Amino acid sequence: MTLVWRSEALVAATRGRPFGTMPAGVTGISIDSRTLQPGEAFFAIKGDRFDGHDFATAAIKAGAGLLVVSDGKLPALGRINAPMIVVPDVLAALEMTGIAARARSRAKIFAVTGSVGKTSTKEALRHALSSVGKVHASNRSFNNHWGVPLTLARMPEDADYAIFEIGMNHPGEIRPLVKFVRPHIAIVTLIAAAHLGHFRGLEEIAAAKAEIFEGVERGGHALINRDDPRWKVLEKAARDAGIEHVWGFGAHARATFRLVDCELRGDGSTLTAKMAGHEVVVPVGAPGRHIVQNVLAVLGAAYLAGADMSKVAKSLGNLRAEAGRGMRHTLRHPQGSFTLIDESYNANPASMKAALELLQSAPVGEGGRRIAVLGDMLELGAYSERLHAGLADVVASTRPDIVLLGGQEMKALAATLPAEIRFEHMDDVEALKTALLRTLRPGDAVMIKSSKSIGFSKLVDAMVAQFPAVEPPATESEQIDLN
Repeated sequence: MTLVWRSEALVAATRGRPFGTMPAGVTGISIDSRTLQPGEAFFAIKGDRFDGHDFATAAIKAGAGLLVVSDGKLPALGRINAPMIVVPDVLAALEMTGIAARARSRAKIFAVTGSVGKTSTKEALRHALSSVGKVHASNRSFNNHWGVPLTLARMPEDADYAIFEIGMNHPGEIRPLVKFVRPHIAIVTLIAAAHLGHFRGLEEIAAAKAEIFEGVERGGHALINRDDPRWKVLEKAARDAGIEHVWGFGAHARATFRLVDCELRGDGSTLTAKMAGHEVVVPVGAPGRHIVQNVLAVLGAAYLAGADMSKVAKSLGNLRAEAGRGMRHTLRHPQGSFTLIDESYNANPASMKAALELLQSAPVGEGGRRIAVLGDMLELGAYSERLHAGLADVVASTRPDIVLLGGQEMKALAATLPAEIRFEHMDDVEALKTALLRTLRPGDAVMIKSSKSIGFSKLVDAMVAQFPAVEPPATESEQIDLN
């Protein structure tokens, strides 16, 4: 049994008081009694809807090695016979544990942010670096005020690399989190109209994302999308934060990690990149031009970290898209099979464009159609109607055969689609599901895309339940985006 924390070190990290007979240590850190594994420490965090202290008994039944609880809740927990660390504030104790984990670590630390592609880039970097060392990164998009400290606190002392995703939907949210992480390499994927309802424009979003540079270690690196129109804003912010080493990735002629050529296929791609004056050819197992851009960031980050680039490049040939972010299923129809592309996890104008382009490149069988199933993009505020309507140009240029729209905001797109586009609009997911299931036929390629809370994952679940898989999909990582 490998211990992530010895008990005395955890007590010191939390600055708490031990109660009861402490175990030698704990195998991990948990804040959820439903997923807690035997031997882990349960931090009873009080959230907006739930108080972890109400689940202390459930955590013990699940095999928690010890509990971290609030001093104020101790009287109510008097009947619990389990080792505990008592602290004034459990979330603050989790933060201090994360800080202690970072202080003891010798890993090369990466932090990733951006409006689009954070999680996909984090996962691609995890995949690539796993070919050259021991990697720590969250299995979920734990990127907020409790997710980042939790991921830090879980970091094994012997990790070679650690990757942290840092998200935000308001100014000032990244700043404290990146100062916990203290990355050696900070990556900004792309600035786009995500969470635009909380900002006055893309310049403000860029400024908020640029907070990531404020926590970079002395002598560290900023790695920025050179194709992003906000490159100059981000570069200046990195320099102002005291970062001497600022690099770009992309197709731009002045990018340090530059795309020279790219062959896009329905099942992946092959890219040629120029790095430090040398050209490398890299196979990429996941399809899409947006994935190529993510991979350029991965190659640049791995290079800056001193990784073995031959192993990193080779590993990317086995990269697969994740659930909700492009995962493909081949499903059996009574008369044949069809392809489902699951992009149901999140949506904004930039990721909608990428998903529609992904569908455009997807192969179809004889008689098959390309079907785009699009749902509302949320948190766009006063810009929502205009940005939904603006998708008409992208739909027209990518030319899906059928467009199925769901949600109130998508009425703006329905009103502006060209007459030659075959489409239907439904107000809710259930009506859309009925329409979709009756539309499907062998050879089709279907792409599902919307903001997560719209519930389009139900469409994916319904299709997978009704039509058996021809072959098992790639391993699915749990995803919770708190961005």
